[in-house]
Amino acid sequence: MLPPTLALTDSNTTLSLLLGTAGALATLHTLIGVDHSIPFIAIGRARGWSFRRTLVVTGLCGLVHVASSVVIGLIGVLLGVALDWLTWLESVRGQVASTLLIGFGLAYASWAAWNGLRGRRPVHLHGHADETAHRHQHHGEHLHLHNLERGLAPWALFIIFAFGPCEALIPLMMVPALNQSWFQLVGVVVVFGFLTVTTMMVTVALGFFGLSHIRLRGFEQRLDVLAGLTVAASGVAVLFLGL
Repeated sequence: MLPPTLALTDSNTTLSLLLGTAGALATLHTLIGVDHSIPFIAIGRARGWSFRRTLVVTGLCGLVHVASSVVIGLIGVLLGVALDWLTWLESVRGQVASTLLIGFGLAYASWAAWNGLRGRRPVHLHGHADETAHRHQHHGEHLHLHNLERGLAPWALFIIFAFGPCEALIPLMMVPALNQSWFQLVGVVVVFGFLTVTTMMVTVALGFFGLSHIRLRGFEQRLDVLAGLTVAASGVAVLFLGL
């Protein structure tokens, strides 16, 4: 048996290694995954979301993204499910999420193109009490579809990210779980979750401000179409290129 001092040192070393690995993988996983930022930047710009609204949607999607994997990991730990099976489940969830992202992007682009063909012009910005600058189209009788158009996209992204797995998290959770080190398990989850959501929000913030300085002259009337195609492309990149 190790002396108490050596045992404590070994425990601290293990915890530091786990937390460092969790932080590095969370940051890398989020930066490489184009689906963690591009959809929010593209849809936010097309919908005229404020900076605050864009970050709130990003943060909530990031939270459910991490939480879904945490729940699956905890169920696996409590039921003694094999890591191979959990890894397979996360892989399937990733394919489902990528497919949903592609479908949402194409559906959004089709919706925008259809509105364009129907001649819903001109487009101008409407200010709202929640600080959004909503792009609104007028044609014939003025139909107020603000709630439908502004509310559907965030919910779609939220559902997609609920399916999206954090592939690196569950194996990290299994290490302290096998040793019944629940403090270490909580630490891994908190560090991984915090850095995943924070990295998402920072990346989206940089993209938001970067894109706000770009004037897409000649494409303003087609921003929704471009946004939908961009979202679909990010889903393709994840599904087929593993980004």
